[in-house]
Amino acid sequence: MRKFFILILKGMGMGAADVVPGVSGGTIAFITGIYEELINSIKSVNYSNLKLLFTGKIAAFWEAVNASFLLSIVIGIGISVVSLAKLLMYILQNYPELIWSFFFGLIIASAIYVAKQIKVWNVSAIISLIVGVAVAYIITEVTPAETTEAYWFIFLSGAIAICAMILPGISGSFILLLLGKYEFIIGAVSEFKIGILVVFLAGAGVGIISFSNVLSWLLKKFHNQTIALLAGFMVGSLNKVWPWKNTLETFTDRHGELKPLIQENVLPMAYEGDPHLYSAIVLAIVGFILIFVIERVAVQKDKA
Repeated sequence: MRKFFILILKGMGMGAADVVPGVSGGTIAFITGIYEELINSIKSVNYSNLKLLFTGKIAAFWEAVNASFLLSIVIGIGISVVSLAKLLMYILQNYPELIWSFFFGLIIASAIYVAKQIKVWNVSAIISLIVGVAVAYIITEVTPAETTEAYWFIFLSGAIAICAMILPGISGSFILLLLGKYEFIIGAVSEFKIGILVVFLAGAGVGIISFSNVLSWLLKKFHNQTIALLAGFMVGSLNKVWPWKNTLETFTDRHGELKPLIQENVLPMAYEGDPHLYSAIVLAIVGFILIFVIERVAVQKDKA
């Protein structure tokens, strides 16, 4: 039961991160030490194991897909998404520098932690790192779009976003933002619009099972290069998470609300009159230190 509740807490961390555009649940999975087990467990939900379920061999199926682990993580993610969606949206709207600062420090430390998992730094690992940085940076520079609310596009959005959610550094929420579906899905969660959520989750299910097979294969065959690519994703995503920004251009969304369209990063000194400036800097430091505290605790636990 203790392990079950710890996994739920880790799932809650992933869920909380996935709600925020710019922060990846995959990052939280990596720094809490469950990333590769998560990918391999999702991958194990395949045709041969599903046959065990459909033929009544429930216990064998449960063990084959590591279902206790997956159930714990899913429960944790669900608790966070349902309970924190409105709270995080409130903080993002009213105290953006504070939450972005915390996640900025968190992601810098996470990138360092992930890079430490690379056993050999060679040319291919360095190229993978650079490619990861470039891809994530380009994604953060793309302008959000307005798109259709048809069910087929909601299904597709779920499939694409879930792939990003399990990649450290690339935020599934931000992908939804680019697809013009972030507020739409958050609203569906807050208002319990079952039809929309079922279609979205069906797309997510198809996407995550398909993509986890690719990712698991890459981690087995090209471990160093894949880890370097993931570390690069984290570094490149810092462009989006930088707390201090000036809005250059805005747009009006379908609800008539004014939203930032194009922003530029500025130095903290530009916010010198902001009463939250020093609190934001402290939170960035706290986020940075927190990762290494988690790592130290995990190492001590392994030794014990």
